[in-house]
Amino acid sequence: FLFYVLFEAMLIPVYFLIGGYGTGARQAAAVKFLLYSLFGGLLMLASIIGIYVISGNQIGHTFDIESLSTLTIDSRTENFLFLGFFIAFAIKAPLWPLHTWLPDAAKSATPGTSVLLLGVLDKVGTFGMIRYCVELFPDAAKTFTPLIITLSVISILYGAFLAIGQKDIKGLIAFTSISHFGFITLGIFAMTSQGNSGATLYMLNHGFSTAALFLTAGWMIARRGSSTIADFGGLQRVTPILAWTFFIAGLSSLALPGLSSFVSEFLVLVGTYTRYPVAAVLGTFGIILAALYILIPVQKSLHGPTTPGNENLPDLNAREIFAIAPVIALIIGLGLYPKPALDLINPAAQETITKAGFSDPAPLVEGGRK
Repeated sequence: FLFYVLFEAMLIPVYFLIGGYGTGARQAAAVKFLLYSLFGGLLMLASIIGIYVISGNQIGHTFDIESLSTLTIDSRTENFLFLGFFIAFAIKAPLWPLHTWLPDAAKSATPGTSVLLLGVLDKVGTFGMIRYCVELFPDAAKTFTPLIITLSVISILYGAFLAIGQKDIKGLIAFTSISHFGFITLGIFAMTSQGNSGATLYMLNHGFSTAALFLTAGWMIARRGSSTIADFGGLQRVTPILAWTFFIAGLSSLALPGLSSFVSEFLVLVGTYTRYPVAAVLGTFGIILAALYILIPVQKSLHGPTTPGNENLPDLNAREIFAIAPVIALIIGLGLYPKPALDLINPAAQETITKAGFSDPAPLVEGGRK
């Protein structure tokens, strides 16, 4: 219950940050964000009340998660309770087709608010899927897994295709995040330890890469006075530190080997392939599309002739370098040596899969036999 209270409390500061300090249609974006989130929150509240009533009939009224996970619930009721939680988390995540609040919010919010929203708060949705949907309702999770896997693949491809066509840099980052959250939910509901580990690590890595992208994009917008990608031409010559920072963050977003997102994306796809090979193969197309939606804007904004008005733009100052340097260091460090993070994540991922009643598929051996 405390989780629900804090889940809803998150809405208040974000609403005022978008509506009060954003740009463009900030009021409409803030209201849309609030309405979507409140709708999901009401569904989750209904499920919380339902499971609380059921607990009173079996073990005594409680909100203790470990105790609630031992309840015996008929399949129809469990499915409804699961959906109440899942829809709330899918809105927060955001998962297609419940994602439509995000592009408006990201475009209207300040870069700092976007970092908070996509880098931190939206991870509560995917965390909730693991902690509550899978652990409290394992049978319902099994029932809905094929549907969720399908939605995840659609999110990966849909977000990537729309990112390719974006002319606004903040809109580009927003749609790339929809694609990335598709990878995270794909790993969670692949129901393998590798997929779950990859999804959890992806939450961490996506936070770093998205933070770096939004911070650098914010500095580019502040210097140029525009968020249109075509207006940033030739920044590599004028602001090399800013350009290289944006470039590294972009390469991490497309999961280049040696940078943090590669390891998590690789684990998600390998873990998914062992149980849902078609979904994993379709998911790999998201990586190909990522090269397009990152490298094309990089070419337009950083290289080529310097756009008129960019000749005298200042490079990053010491304060900005101090802010972004730790994020870039973590992107590179976790890409080259992810073992410390995985040592913490792997046992929890295995425990989650075990609680859900799954075991990892046996690996293929010589001749294709298990």
